[in-house]
Amino acid sequence: MKLLVCISKAPDTTSKISFTNNNTTFNESGVQFIVNPYDEWFALVRALEIKETLGGSVTIITVGTAVDDAIIRKALAIGADEAVRIDAQPLDALYVAKQLAAYAKGKDFDIILTGKETIDYNGSQVGGMLAELLDQPFISHASKLDINANTATLEIDIPGGSEVVEVNTPFVVSASKGMAEARIPNMRGIMAARTKPLNVVAPVDLPTHTSIKSYSLPVEKKGCKMIPAETPEQLIELLHNEAKAI
Repeated sequence: MKLLVCISKAPDTTSKISFTNNNTTFNESGVQFIVNPYDEWFALVRALEIKETLGGSVTIITVGTAVDDAIIRKALAIGADEAVRIDAQPLDALYVAKQLAAYAKGKDFDIILTGKETIDYNGSQVGGMLAELLDQPFISHASKLDINANTATLEIDIPGGSEVVEVNTPFVVSASKGMAEARIPNMRGIMAARTKPLNVVAPVDLPTHTSIKSYSLPVEKKGCKMIPAETPEQLIELLHNEAKAI
């Protein structure tokens, strides 16, 4: 089974976020980046589980610059066999999807896995675009993935229940919570990651389709008010007169 896992970087949730250039550029200075959790915890780990059961290989791929090599090595430490970095700034979702498709086309990957979304933009767009560009089926937000020969059975959480679908390889799937249990890299994996192949390839020449008009921070949350359990009338008064919620 030949598996490709798309990963991207995301700011650690403890990072302080700011913008530059009149609020049109995300300021990466001082920001700690991690592997996007949905890519790492669910897409990558499930790919590794499939390889461990059926054999094959797991390749990780990202669109990014040399500063992203640290998160790529982390994904290699978890167990991927090799990595590919398309040497370009990820300008927007379609740009990333087209770069990934240009690399994957003709390489006969059985399954391409992505996280269901990144935790910074929450766009959930790349997987679907990638499948369309490769003319392959796309299953989004799958929480379970089993393989029998060249047929996959996937479970998707939907409001009020779940949906089960079957699809033949090759296909693209975005992984959500439940697909796998997160793994922590051990020392052996960290040491091995230093010598695993990290292939840097040139991007294809593509235009970007979006531009940032401005970023803004969410409104800061107000301080919490603690209401003693024995005075529910105080809570009702605050909800009615201050929060205007009732």
